[in-house]
Amino acid sequence: MMFKVFIDGGEGTTGLRLAQRLKQREDIELLAISSDLRKNVDARLEKIDQADVAFLCLPDAASREVAEAAKDCETKIIDTSTAFRCDPGWAYGFPELGPSYFHAIQESSRIANPGCHATGSIAVLAPLVKAQLIPADGLYTLTSLTGYSGGGKKMIASYENLHDQELDAPRIYALGQQHKHLPEILKYAELEQAPIFLPIVAPYYAGMLVTAGFRMPADLSLAAIRKLYADFFKDQAFITVVQSEEMPKMLGSNTLAGKDSLRIFICGNEERFTVSAQFDNLGKGASGAAIENMNIAMGLDPTTGLEL
Repeated sequence: MMFKVFIDGGEGTTGLRLAQRLKQREDIELLAISSDLRKNVDARLEKIDQADVAFLCLPDAASREVAEAAKDCETKIIDTSTAFRCDPGWAYGFPELGPSYFHAIQESSRIANPGCHATGSIAVLAPLVKAQLIPADGLYTLTSLTGYSGGGKKMIASYENLHDQELDAPRIYALGQQHKHLPEILKYAELEQAPIFLPIVAPYYAGMLVTAGFRMPADLSLAAIRKLYADFFKDQAFITVVQSEEMPKMLGSNTLAGKDSLRIFICGNEERFTVSAQFDNLGKGASGAAIENMNIAMGLDPTTGLEL
């Protein structure tokens, strides 16, 4: 069966990557719009109405405008901005969080794609909070290393053209603890207070590593914590919990660049441990997750067209 897909905002990093990947699929017909109509809301709405699935790869305000204009449209819309991630009227596109999330993506016509930092942070925190091994009202610190592609076209250009030497080293940003991904981390990790969040952009193109540290709960071990995560993400094609015999000596933040999967690493000792989520900020953190959500929404195998 052939599905018609429209990408609104196809000139941005996520939109371009979506188009590049979907063009390779024989079951997808990409609906094009002329460059002179890319900012014409009526022309874009016509394309959305013609499509089975429409991706909104737009700034928050523009996404809200289009979504409101398309409120009576039956097309399945997947938004990649932060506009609707905490909106109860939209399904949150992280199916690995449980059957209710998967079914909501299947049944909803409005799906909010998670943020890249949020994907890693929630994968790290949610299993422990839901198992009540760490308190929901605890104050946690998350460190998130990312490649510069996550900053969009302007940041990519700043790194890939002549630049100041400061860009040759990792840099912490969002210093005011107001990062736009914090609301969804708070909501879907079921926390009662926002974590201390340290996003770090580094001089490589793609890849992400999100890490948090914890005290070991009484009478538990690293093996027990790994089992907890393995059970939580059981039978999930996109998320793997790495076992002790496979543990590397070092964790790289760009190891899964070009992949759509995510790996969980539990490291440490019997007193304290860390949990890390390793993935591609452009894969499971953006376009890969968007395609996974599209596949689920259209009743396809979630892994169709994706690279694990």
